[in-house]
This record gives sequence, structure tokens and C-alpha cells, in this order.
Amino acid sequence: MVISDKLDAFFTDKMKEYPTKRSFLVPMLLYSQDEVGYISDDVIAHLAKKTELTELEVRNVVSYYSMLRTQPIGKFNVQVCTNISCMLRGADDLYEHCKKTLGIGHKGTTADGVFSLEEVECIGACSWAPAVQVNYDFHENLTPDKMNAVLDNYRKRTKQ
Repeated sequence: MVISDKLDAFFTDKMKEYPTKRSFLVPMLLYSQDEVGYISDDVIAHLAKKTELTELEVRNVVSYYSMLRTQPIGKFNVQVCTNISCMLRGADDLYEHCKKTLGIGHKGTTADGVFSLEEVECIGACSWAPAVQVNYDFHENLTPDKMNAVLDNYRKRTKQ
């Protein structure tokens, strides 16, 4: 099975709370991505069957949402907001610092598979700019030195 039996059972149970099976597709894609690491062809085929949609319909949803990925990325996805509030408070320099520190560019992944890097439009943390989201964790009021500490913390987590 492409996803765990536990996750598949959760989907079966949770779909009963929605008016149609399709209504739960985006959450199913997000949960699957968290478990598998990305939305593979096998995940698409499985969810299409489960929701009684065609694979093309599922692919159309996947291609619409930028947070859904069809290729593997690093264990920690570093998303640097460069929208206006963050930009005015140093996000461009922060993003360049991340590129240099990690040795990768936009949508790149480090050779060891630990980090991926993305420049994103807005993560909704304007009051605490510049802000970065790593997976589901927010980091705010960042400087290059603070960003180094954030990256070091995640790198240590891979060694535990």
C-alpha cells in the first residue's frame, strides 16, 4: 500500500463527515504528502479510487495548490516569505543568506536531503517580519544570525 493502513482507515472514517468524497480530497492530499513526502503517482491513483474521481481530476487539484508537491523534497522545507512586509524588513537579504548557507536556490534540495528552500509570497506573519516557515513551524523577526540558529536546530534534529 502506498499510504499506511492507519492513514487509509482515517480517510475512510473522516470522509463520512463530508457531503461528498471529493470534499475531503485536499486534506487527504496533505496528509498523504506528510506521510509519503510528496504526492506520488501511486498516491494519486489510490486517492482517485478512494474518492471515485479520475486520476486527472486529482492531478488537477494537485497542480492548483502550490503547497502540494509531486517531487520529493528535503526533510525540512524552508519557506522564506519575500512579500512586501517581509521584504521591507530584510527578507531579500535573509533569502540570499539561506541560499548561500544551504548552497541551493529556489525549490532546490541539499545533497544530503535535509533541507529544501523556497521563496514564497506570503505566510501570514507580516507583523513579525521577516518570517520563515519550516514545514509547519513559524520563525519570526529573523536576522541572518537567528536564521543560522534555526537551521542548526533543524540539522541537529536529523542526528537524533
